[in-house]
Amino acid sequence: MSALVMEFAHDQRDSTLAVDDLLELTIMMPCLNEAETIEVCVKKAMGFLARSGVTGEVLIADNGSTDGSQAMAQALGARVVQVFERGYGAALMGGMKAAHGRYIIMGDADDSYDFENLDSMVEKLRGGADLVMGNRFQGGIKKGAMPPLHRYLGNPVLSMIGRVFYKIPVGDFHCGLRGFHRESLLALGLQSPGMEFASEMVVKAALNGLTIVEVPTVLSKDGRSRAPHLKTWRDGWRHLRFLLLHSPEWLFLAPGVALVTAGLIGCCLLSQGSVQLTHTISLDVHTLVVACFAILMGAQLIMFSGLARRYSVMEGVLPTSRGAQQLILGLTLESILQGAAVLLVLGGAGVTWAIVGWAQSGFGPILYNNVMRLLVPSMTAMALAIQLAAAGFLASVFTLRRV
Repeated sequence: MSALVMEFAHDQRDSTLAVDDLLELTIMMPCLNEAETIEVCVKKAMGFLARSGVTGEVLIADNGSTDGSQAMAQALGARVVQVFERGYGAALMGGMKAAHGRYIIMGDADDSYDFENLDSMVEKLRGGADLVMGNRFQGGIKKGAMPPLHRYLGNPVLSMIGRVFYKIPVGDFHCGLRGFHRESLLALGLQSPGMEFASEMVVKAALNGLTIVEVPTVLSKDGRSRAPHLKTWRDGWRHLRFLLLHSPEWLFLAPGVALVTAGLIGCCLLSQGSVQLTHTISLDVHTLVVACFAILMGAQLIMFSGLARRYSVMEGVLPTSRGAQQLILGLTLESILQGAAVLLVLGGAGVTWAIVGWAQSGFGPILYNNVMRLLVPSMTAMALAIQLAAAGFLASVFTLRRV
């Protein structure tokens, strides 16, 4: 067990025994000064264990409470572990490591989740699910339980991003009530200490092929008189940042491909002459310059996608990918430099042709449009060659052994 997790209450069981020899379920709650609601939450959880006959425990992962929450929970039969590293995610990770159950159901200790009715989650876990997510939009959100900004913007948008980016089949990406197979989740190596831990759990479960299912759950107004620990904009951004950083395909590759495609279409259309759209609108050489810039920007984003994916896989942050990204991971420095050399030669030939044409005119007045139609794409090819070579060397730097 991590040195950052310390047993707060004495435990009569031998904690060295295998988890499967002890309990089926741990109901775990992170806690930071929850004296107003901790007792009712523990009572409900204890009531569920007594009613259902599930062999289990109630575990409080305390994150430095100073209001006596620990003693209140212990007095009702809960086991308390003290997690010294601060943060929502840190408390949950500490609790997961200290849990004695084969399965864990986690939920906030603010009386917003119904710990008395966990039957559907237990059923799904027994049926083989690795992660069971609650869905508050299906189960019901009571009046005042969720701020309108969270209900109609934050949660729907972040949940949609999660479904699109990671193909996760859940409608409520950030429900705090969720159950999981302890060993399966520990094997993911979760690291986020803050609120984004909730996103990390779901994303890494999906990326590693774990079975994720969803059950309806009711969200009630929490019973605290103080403001919640969650900060709307700060924590919302941290969730969004996590979703973006763990999806190089959507952060870099998708916009990069869109820019390159648009740029190539523009170059093809304008390389031979202007394009008349309407009687008053005509696309000419200046649009060609814009198209070439789009190619440069898009190519850079595509290279960033490959570099980010390569680094993430090497560091174990993301699993090995398939398809086009697998091709990028398999490229060697030599093959990348060969491609860069071809672009450099082609671009140099175009620049040379433009200069020769100018020389043949006695270095006189330049036919602006004709020269630019050749010179700009040629310079673009040379710039791409330099970018590609630099990206190849940077990718190789990732493989150097650390001293």
